[in-house]
Formats: sequence, structure tokens, C-alpha cells
Amino acid sequence: MLRQRTIKSLVRTTGVGLHSGRRVELTLRPAAANTGIVFRRIDLEPPVEINAAAERVTDTRMASTLSTGTDGHDAAAQVATVEHLMAALAGLGIDNLYVDVTAAEIPILDGSAGSFVFLIQSAGVLEQGAAKRFIAVRKAVEVRDGDKWARLEPHFGFRLRFSIDFAHPAIDATTQQVEVDFATDSFVHDVARARTFGFMQDVEALRASGLAQGGSLGNAIVMDEYRVLNAEGLRSADEFVKHKILDAIGDLYLVGHPLLAAYSAHKSGHALNNTLLRALLADAESHEVISFAERKAAPRLFALDWSLA
Repeated sequence: MLRQRTIKSLVRTTGVGLHSGRRVELTLRPAAANTGIVFRRIDLEPPVEINAAAERVTDTRMASTLSTGTDGHDAAAQVATVEHLMAALAGLGIDNLYVDVTAAEIPILDGSAGSFVFLIQSAGVLEQGAAKRFIAVRKAVEVRDGDKWARLEPHFGFRLRFSIDFAHPAIDATTQQVEVDFATDSFVHDVARARTFGFMQDVEALRASGLAQGGSLGNAIVMDEYRVLNAEGLRSADEFVKHKILDAIGDLYLVGHPLLAAYSAHKSGHALNNTLLRALLADAESHEVISFAERKAAPRLFALDWSLA
């Protein structure tokens, strides 16, 4: 049987929220089978739990925000910028986890999923007694917003193809389209360390809107009108588009289970990714929840990180 996973032991870190600028303590704790990923605002009295679910996404401005309310204005409690942690959990096959935070945002750390991968690997991964459940896409679902689009198609595995178009000299000089197939590619080595990015000319407007308060050269790739300002430069020639794939992995994992699907997108972001998940869930014929009684019957996913062969 292909089994669900949690972590072996509690692990903690401290950082700053990218958009709030607030210091936040993050604790990852093991959870029982069939719990799912549950965020807990332990700074509130009593603590408030928010399940990681597509319908809990209430704000997609520059990040994916989960809330107990129906939109970002009347939310009783929220946790913002969950996508990088969710990507790390997807990449390492974690099904069940409690995520305790002391503020309304997950810490940005270095701007990638790499630090979260390190935390999870430090805690260790534990297989559980229940069967791992997947959402298998059975027919294509597509959403569009102008020239932006995102699509899920049937595929016995998990493959992502993404293209970007920012019309910026520093980005135009890099790879604009990437495909990652987790039957052969490693999330940890090929995707996890790609950092978020932004533009100096947008900082003032973002901060006036209450966003990017904690952004810095230490947790993002920052560009002026012509070049990357980070002294160390890029981690790879495809870091920009790889980060968009990282975001998509995290956003898609908010569907509640790993997807068996081919995802393709052009200029998509958090809002369109969430719209895509809602469209999938709204069509009962488009997907099916399945498990594998034998490992050998399952596809190879995130092959170098959690082999299913």
C-alpha cells in the first residue's frame, strides 16, 4: 500500500513575514492520518485552525491567503503566504501536518521552498497506516483571464509546464519556459531553491497597500529597470520561471491531496491557480479520488525525493 506521510518530530523556526514585516514563529508538528494540512493561529485565544483547502483561499494579492471567513475583509482569522511551505510539503509527500504560527503570515525565510525542505528533512518523514489519497484528473479543465491561462489535463503522474512574459531585460535574458516532470525530476534539487522576485519600481505602491513590508535582498530577487540587484545574482538561469512553477505546486496542493495531472500555464498566478482548482472541484466528472493498494501500481512522483516505485 502507498501510505500517507507526516513528520517524525516537532521542528521550529523564526522569520519575518514578506508582506506583513512581522516577526513570526513557525512550528511544524506531526498529525494523525487523514488530518490533512492544518494551519493553527496559536497567537489567538483560543487558537484558530484553518484547513489547507482551495475554498479557504480568500486573498491572492501577491500570495495565497487562507481564511476562516468568506473573503479577505470579514475573515475572523487568516494565514498568508502559504504557497512556499505548501510546495515543500507536496515535494516531500507530506499529507498530514499541524502548522503553528504566531502571526497572520508564514515566514518568508530565503524566499524559496528550500528552507522549508530543510526543516521537514530535519524532522524526518514518517509513513502512516492509512492509504495515501490522490486526486486524479479525468478530463481537461481550463481557466483564462485575458492572455493568462492555466489548464489541468489527465496524466498518470505530475507534470508542470509554465511560460512567463515580463518584458524586462533581466528576465528576458533568462529561460522563459520550463517543463518539470516529477517522474524524473527532483523537487528538492530542481525547483525548491528558486526564489520569489519583484521590482523596485513596484515597492512603494505595494507598501502603500500593506504588502512587501518585510521584503529585502535577503528573501527575494529584486530588480531595478534593467538588472538584478542581488550581489550573488541568480541561482540558476531559469530561476524566474522555476519560481512560478514552485508557486503553482504550492497553490495546487491546496486542493487537499496530491494531483495526478499535467498542469500547463502562461502568466498564471495565485488567483488563476485557485480559480482552476475551484473549477476542477465544481465538476464532479473532471476528477476522482484514488489510492494505490500496491506501490508498484503507482506512478513515480517527485522521483528523487519520495520514490513511489
